Amino acid sequence: MSKKDTQKEVVLTPKKVYNFCSKKKLILGVVIGVLLVFIAGAVIQGIHLAIEFKGGTLITYTYQGEINTNDVASTVKDIVGSTVVVRTGESLDSGGKQVTISFTSDQGLTVDRQTELTTALRDKFTENDLEIYDSNDVNPTSGREFLLKCLVAVIFAAIVVIIYIAIRFRNIGGWSAGVCSIFALCLDLLVAFATTVVCGFNIDSNIVAVFLTILGYSINNTIVIYDRIRENRKLMPKASLNELINVSCTQSLTRSIRTSITTIGTMLVVTIVVMVTGYDSLLSFSVPLMMGLISGTFSSLFVAPVTWSWWMNKRAAKGKASK
Repeated sequence: MSKKDTQKEVVLTPKKVYNFCSKKKLILGVVIGVLLVFIAGAVIQGIHLAIEFKGGTLITYTYQGEINTNDVASTVKDIVGSTVVVRTGESLDSGGKQVTISFTSDQGLTVDRQTELTTALRDKFTENDLEIYDSNDVNPTSGREFLLKCLVAVIFAAIVVIIYIAIRFRNIGGWSAGVCSIFALCLDLLVAFATTVVCGFNIDSNIVAVFLTILGYSINNTIVIYDRIRENRKLMPKASLNELINVSCTQSLTRSIRTSITTIGTMLVVTIVVMVTGYDSLLSFSVPLMMGLISGTFSSLFVAPVTWSWWMNKRAAKGKASK
């Protein structure tokens, strides 16, 4: 064996090759587990649509001192008779304290209702010097159109990804690889959605941003794995598909873990900072995204390549049986 061949063998074959393709039961268990968690969360916690998707009213007040958001919600609920969400923050213009009240409403925010709410809050919180800053009604139709457009964008992106992978990896079974990558992506999105439901977060525009972020992250990781399989196919022409996948995933394991630690660690820091500072509205973005990124690492190494291996082996076995 020449020196060049020896070096190539060292590069291609890690000291220990993990048998990724034998983890079909693990993958099935994870998928079933995520589905069960989602169903349990939906039954116990319920799925809460944010006001921009179901319509309602938003009122923002400026205030002084400290204010109890639970008391604010209770006072408003006694008047409007529906679920009330109260969030505190700071004005970007003046830096002053603000409290934002949102609730569903079929009647809209009339002048009389606004006056009634403001009077009740001022009577309840006499020391906080409440002043109305902004108020508006949210039309559910626009929110639903926005959600529909986002879903169409995600579906269109998935179709484009399948076509791209089919063309780029046509020498190793591109169409099946593309479909399996979308299957892995669906698992990641389901994990993020299940996290949102279980944690009791509202389904708002944050979840759309989470989905789009995970889509890019997960597909990129999966393409890196497919790229390594394609390269190894040229260097290991006699190897079976399972051997190629096991070697390629083992070679990419360290890189995937390091990248994931960096991105997931960043989101963990963001989550901690948000919890400490009290900007709870960002939790519905950081927590589902963090869980989706963890799932993306797992699906890129296991779900996409292993389900692809299962598909190709089944097709090969069916082809032999028909001869």
